Amino acid sequence: MSIYTHAESNIRKTWLYLTGFFVFVIGVGWLASYLMETPTILWIAVALSIIMSVSSYWYSDRVVIVLTKAKPASKEEYIELHRIVENLAITAGLPKPRVFVIDDAQSNAFATGRNAQHAVVAVTAGLLSRLDRTELEGVLAHELSHIGNKDMLLATIVVVLVGIVTILVDFFFRMTFLGGMRSRSDRQQGSNAVFLVIGLAMLILAPILAKLIQSAVSRKREFLADASGALLTRYPEGLARALEKIASHPSQMRSASDATAHLFFASPFRGKESASWIHKLFMTHPPMEQRVAALRGMSI
Repeated sequence: MSIYTHAESNIRKTWLYLTGFFVFVIGVGWLASYLMETPTILWIAVALSIIMSVSSYWYSDRVVIVLTKAKPASKEEYIELHRIVENLAITAGLPKPRVFVIDDAQSNAFATGRNAQHAVVAVTAGLLSRLDRTELEGVLAHELSHIGNKDMLLATIVVVLVGIVTILVDFFFRMTFLGGMRSRSDRQQGSNAVFLVIGLAMLILAPILAKLIQSAVSRKREFLADASGALLTRYPEGLARALEKIASHPSQMRSASDATAHLFFASPFRGKESASWIHKLFMTHPPMEQRVAALRGMSI
């Protein structure tokens, strides 16, 4: 498979997931509004989710830097790192992002920021000490591809959709337990009892399904960033070798959290994650061996 075909396939699958997610959220919204007999509840959930998610998106670079304890990488101390980032940014047609270093032995990196003009790239000390130049270029090209592919914006859209589902379900159960909802089945003498039971089950499962779709979108964007990064360096093997080295050191990151895990080049919880098939459905990153195989199966 050519690198272009691989990238196009992941883009198509991403938008297929997103389209399905939109339909799913509309269905959950209609169901919650029907059961609560309050159509306006859907618009309240949409507004709250957008406000919270856009605020996080707008200040994402500052928030993530604080959470990961990243420090600015001085040009004097990290000459080679700045040179690689600058060269890759020029090749990608992007402004050079601000560069940070995280004092952690785990090999990892991330990119964030609301747009290319406010982007940040951070690498761990472990990554700098463990990878050679071509491997480091592969990782940084992957991170710059996230910026070029506008993955932060896409992730925010997905978070908004997940947030809508979560808020709707929360409203529903609060109204139910507080006695603020009169069941339609009461008024219609049981005629809709089966529908209500099915509706309740769907609302209980909705947040889980939303998280599954969010994780699937995240995994596809990681595959796309791998392909885009390989296209940027014209050397998929460098990124494949970097993945193998990183996989061979499964230490955990001290400053990692669930809130930032999806941003990283590789899962910061390596060595702690379960290998069960259920866990794999919720993973934000594809298995390392799949990423390596995909890269080595590409032709440029």
